[in-house]
Amino acid sequence: MIWYLMLVTLVGLERVAELVVARRNAAWSLARGGVVTGQGHYPWMVALHTGLLVCAPLEAALAQRPFLPALGWPMLALVLAAQGLRWWCITSLGPRWNTQVIVVPGLSLATRGPYRFQWLRHPNYVAVAVEGLALPLVHTAWVTALAFTVLNAALMVVRIRCENAALALASGR
Repeated sequence: MIWYLMLVTLVGLERVAELVVARRNAAWSLARGGVVTGQGHYPWMVALHTGLLVCAPLEAALAQRPFLPALGWPMLALVLAAQGLRWWCITSLGPRWNTQVIVVPGLSLATRGPYRFQWLRHPNYVAVAVEGLALPLVHTAWVTALAFTVLNAALMVVRIRCENAALALASGR
């Protein structure tokens, strides 16, 4: 169980690193006339992600969820793959990546990294969905996995609509 708590802590530290990058990128975007939208759903997103990091180890400990190697190892591989995809997205977008919806008018849509695949418009959200399901299941915290997945799906409907509208407005479409 200690190793699982360490894993979740590492994911939490990764989130802190994201926030540092996001703060720097927000300053870059705002200095270039970036427009922030979608502030209403952002606190819910923060709460959901914080809840994932708190509830997964709590459920594993309090409900005495076992580590099942046949489930845990593949889920750990998915968590690592999600981290790789997330950082591929972050580095591909460079200073345009953010945890908030900030669009700099006049910039074209990203076409590097995973954004070159037109059939995958929001690869970062794929990483979030995979991680949100897999991280709890590493240690069989299925209630957290299910709750995060359902709540994240509802939140992503709002977030993606907001992001698509902001991008369309910024590009004049």
